[in-house]
Amino acid sequence: MLDCAIIGGGPAGLTAGLYTTRGGLENVTMYEKGMPGGQITQSSEIENYPGAVGEITGMELMEPWPEQCQKFGLKHEMVEVTRVSKEGNVFKIHRNDGKVDEAHSVIIGTGSRPRRAGFTGEDEFFGRGVSTCATCDGFFYRNKEVAVVGGGDTALEEALYLAKICAKVYLIHRRDTFRSAPNTVERIKRTANIELVLNAVPEEVYGDKMGVNGLKVKNKDGVIRDIVVPGVFTFVGNDVNNQTLIQEDGSFLCEMNSAGEVIVDISMKTSIPGLFATGDMRIAAPKQVVSAAGDGAVAALQAISYVDELLNH
Repeated sequence: MLDCAIIGGGPAGLTAGLYTTRGGLENVTMYEKGMPGGQITQSSEIENYPGAVGEITGMELMEPWPEQCQKFGLKHEMVEVTRVSKEGNVFKIHRNDGKVDEAHSVIIGTGSRPRRAGFTGEDEFFGRGVSTCATCDGFFYRNKEVAVVGGGDTALEEALYLAKICAKVYLIHRRDTFRSAPNTVERIKRTANIELVLNAVPEEVYGDKMGVNGLKVKNKDGVIRDIVVPGVFTFVGNDVNNQTLIQEDGSFLCEMNSAGEVIVDISMKTSIPGLFATGDMRIAAPKQVVSAAGDGAVAALQAISYVDELLNH
C-alpha cells in the first residue's frame, strides 16, 4: 500500500514527490509513462523561472529535478495510469499493464495540452515562431510585430500583454464579435498598436530554417492577406488531460467544471478526501512552471496531513 500515488511527472508531480518524501511519507510512487519534466521540456529557452539565469532550455531546467526527488526516496514507475478509482478509504491505481496498485492518497497533475488551431505549418514551426504562451515567449519579440489567433478571454488578455512589449499585434478572429468580457474587448479596441483582423482564419504559417516569416489569413470573401511577422501566438483553448479520472460508468471521480478542469480549493483539495489536483488540470491554473511547482508543494503538505490523520486516528 502506497502512502501517496502521484500521477504525472511534470513540475507539479515532481515537486509533490520531493515534498511528500522529504516530509515523512515513506512509500511514494510517481507514475509517469515518459521521461519526467512535462511540457516545459519542449521550450527552447527559459527566462522567467526564478533563479534560472543565462541561456537555459526547458530540458536543462527540468533535468536535475528527478534526481533531487529520488534522493529522498521517490520511486518512478514508467507506466501509464489509465484510471484512478476509490473504494472506501483506498485509492485504486489502474495501470495499462493490467496491474492495480493501492494508495492512501493521490496527487494528480496530468496537465493539459494546448489545442491546435489547425492551419498549415502550425506543427512544423511550433517552438520556432509559433507559440501558445505569451508570458513564456513574448519577450523574444520585443519591439517586433506578432500575430495572435483567437477570440476568447485568453487570446484577448494575451494580446494586451503582448501589446505592451511588441511594436504591433495583429489579432485574428474568425468572427466580428468576441466572447470575452466586455471590458476586455473595450481595452483591446482602445489599444493603439492592436489591429483587429476579423472574419478571418489562419491559412498557413511559413518561414525557413531560422523560424517563422509570416502568416497567411483568409477572410470570409476568400481573399488572402499576407501578414509578415516573426511570431504567431495561438489561443484557441486547452484540452485538460483528465482521462485518468473517468470512471467505468463514464462519470468523473471528483467534481469538475464544464471545461473538464478539476475543481479544487486553495489547498488543492478536490471533492474526494485524499485526492488532490495540481497544475494545468485544476481550475484557474496560471499554466506556469513556478505555479505548478507551488501547487505540488501545497498538495504534498495536505497529503501528509491526510495520511497521518487516516492512519493514526
